[in-house]
Amino acid sequence: MASDEGITLQKIVRKPQKAGQGYKFGVFGGIHGDEPAGVLAALELSRWAAEMLEELSDFELHFFPVCNPTGYRRGTRYNQNGLDLNREFWSGSSQPEVLYLERELTAERYDGIIALHSDDECDGCYGFVSGAVLSEHLLRPALAAAREHLPCCPQEIIDGFSADQGIIREGYAGILSGPPSQRERPLEIVFETPALAPLAQQVEATVAAVKRMLNEYRQLQAYAANL
Repeated sequence: MASDEGITLQKIVRKPQKAGQGYKFGVFGGIHGDEPAGVLAALELSRWAAEMLEELSDFELHFFPVCNPTGYRRGTRYNQNGLDLNREFWSGSSQPEVLYLERELTAERYDGIIALHSDDECDGCYGFVSGAVLSEHLLRPALAAAREHLPCCPQEIIDGFSADQGIIREGYAGILSGPPSQRERPLEIVFETPALAPLAQQVEATVAAVKRMLNEYRQLQAYAANL
């Protein structure tokens, strides 16, 4: 747990078997308080990681299930000050949630950042990619894994951005992301489920997608090491 100005955010850490030798990923849910699927998926993934210590021995996983606790308690997109926290990062924000998460993102220097969201205007899963080039190579198979539970969004325009089979290569300013000062950019993926789908299916699709991302990242790292 961490607290800043009365705002408490939970952080769950699953360490690799050998200290300092794991791929470090941050998984963030609930940045919008009215999107419970990401919160539940992050919690389920943290439990899974605790049970799979040997299988995940090459990963250090940090889970932030509820990044907007005041909005989550109210069931609203915005925090208690009426702000969309996912437009506040790296812009001099004074919001305590953002300040805390910015400190974490700066200190931890993640290899990968996965943000979990839901969209009430799309009828399938999709995602945004940015940062390291590997981001798209992880999202594509992740969407395939999610299709066992929910379809991929077929639209060519999603949220006003061009989409290619559920993958968007642009994005909004101020979203949760790695610090601009980080020299080697982390891979950054925003995974979205359709908010109008049954909650259980959204959670299942998100969990399947994140598991596939981690597996694909491991395989890509192993392939690069053998070049």
